[in-house]
Amino acid sequence: MKTSLYQFIENTWAKHPKSQPFEEHNATLVLCFGSKAMLEVDAIYTTIQSKFPAAQIALCSTSGEIYQERVLNDSLVAIALQFEKTTIEATTVNIKDYNNGYSAGIGLFKKLPKENLAYVMVFSDGSQVNGSELVKGLSTQIDKNILVTGGLAGDGANFKSTLLGLNEQPKEGEIIAIGFYGKHLTVTNGSQGGWDIFGLEKRITNSSGNVLFELEGQNALELYKKYLGTESENLPGSALLYPLSVIIPGATKPVVRTILSINEEEKSMTFAGDVPVGSTVRFMKANFEKITDAASEAAFQTISGRNDKPGFALLISCVGRKLILGPQIDEEVKAVNNTFNSETILAGFYSYGEISPFNEGGNCQLHNQTMTITSFYED
Repeated sequence: MKTSLYQFIENTWAKHPKSQPFEEHNATLVLCFGSKAMLEVDAIYTTIQSKFPAAQIALCSTSGEIYQERVLNDSLVAIALQFEKTTIEATTVNIKDYNNGYSAGIGLFKKLPKENLAYVMVFSDGSQVNGSELVKGLSTQIDKNILVTGGLAGDGANFKSTLLGLNEQPKEGEIIAIGFYGKHLTVTNGSQGGWDIFGLEKRITNSSGNVLFELEGQNALELYKKYLGTESENLPGSALLYPLSVIIPGATKPVVRTILSINEEEKSMTFAGDVPVGSTVRFMKANFEKITDAASEAAFQTISGRNDKPGFALLISCVGRKLILGPQIDEEVKAVNNTFNSETILAGFYSYGEISPFNEGGNCQLHNQTMTITSFYED
């Protein structure tokens, strides 16, 4: 596997010095992460396609672009991969053609070939798709021994609309799946949060899908405002800094749910994933040092037990972490780079949700407020 990292600046391609040399027309797969404004440019796909004419090209809007040790805004980052012994198949669906995210997940995976499938990468619209329903649908189709990771596209901190495209100009509602095939590819993952939990455990007594109405028979929004204190005056923006830890009925481990919006008339809260009745929740708040340490731990999980470093690591972190770290956001990706001893090319984006299993394995889950890392080795 050979990897090259690029930034597209003022209509010019700049290659990162860590990039490995290979002919760009031989690229197998190109992943492009950019601001929505960059992906709205009419000729953006044809510009990329002319640079990498033989590659499968996936484009995904972001809430920030990860470019090795740096976090960029309003830019376009491209990671070009050339596999020697691994083949790639990619497909897409649009949520408008399905009743919900669950059925879209099923339909998406059915379009991928199954023989010799080793790993699946998923990028989804982050505004129109219920991420937890999407991964539930995927999980009904995919063997739990096959790793699935990815994330939900971003739109800065605006939460209005997101854009994705597979071998075409990006548009709203798209969900992309990229299958990796063969016996020579090893893909590992790690996912960590680093947030502090506070307050008493509460049970969800009224919700619908990803909309929460009541905790312990009390209005959830009013209770949430009480816990936030003066920070409640800054809602909905401040909600990104105070997610919920949710244990869904039947599960033993919590997932983190980010609040996307609040409805003052209905007194409800809408989350990036489902919050079913019967779930138990606790409030969370940021811890700067733990967040950066967690990013390093996620990287370590992908190399644990190995003597070599991956050729490429895909980093997908949450927009809430970016807001917390603010001008020190680079510290998170620097911590990852240090864990890899600066030997691995890094690229990725800040998202509206991260897709991966728990670190112990099993089916993929939708997470929020994590740094999720997927590392690639080809022997």
